[in-house]
Amino acid sequence: MKQRITFASSSPCACAVALTLTLLLGACAQPQQRVQTGMDQQTVIATLGPPKETYDLPDGGKRLMWPTQPMGTTTTAVDIDASGKTTRVQQVLQEQEFYRAEVNKWTRNDVLVAFGRPFETAYFKRMEREVWSYRYMESNIYHMIFNFYFDPQGVLRQTQKQPDPVFDPSQRNKF
Repeated sequence: MKQRITFASSSPCACAVALTLTLLLGACAQPQQRVQTGMDQQTVIATLGPPKETYDLPDGGKRLMWPTQPMGTTTTAVDIDASGKTTRVQQVLQEQEFYRAEVNKWTRNDVLVAFGRPFETAYFKRMEREVWSYRYMESNIYHMIFNFYFDPQGVLRQTQKQPDPVFDPSQRNKF
């Protein structure tokens, strides 16, 4: 059943405004919403632009990434199989994705391929831990940072989430 959209006014001006609003709202789609599985790599790049990061996957495919770090909270990841077709599209900087990381099993490379480059790294000498930090939105409301702690051999030993102090009103003028 087709639905028909009608406007209260059929004047050319009102129709032009409605069309403009429709086009503008369509442009607001998130990058991961503009790519579908099955698309070839060239079409994905034509749609999203050149990826900022590219990683080899164990199955012979590639992961293409479009991060918004250091201040943004999203990274669009597109997995391309060996034949050049899209198999997975998603925004990877999400809490449920971070919790897929397996402590005592994952390495720096696993985190890098899963989430891309961190916005910040630090080294805590007394703990002998390197920390990689990623900004993300929790429940699309709270600005958060997810931290991955690696031992000197590069094995993930701990994870932690914290509020992002840059967006905390009580921390204004401290950065």
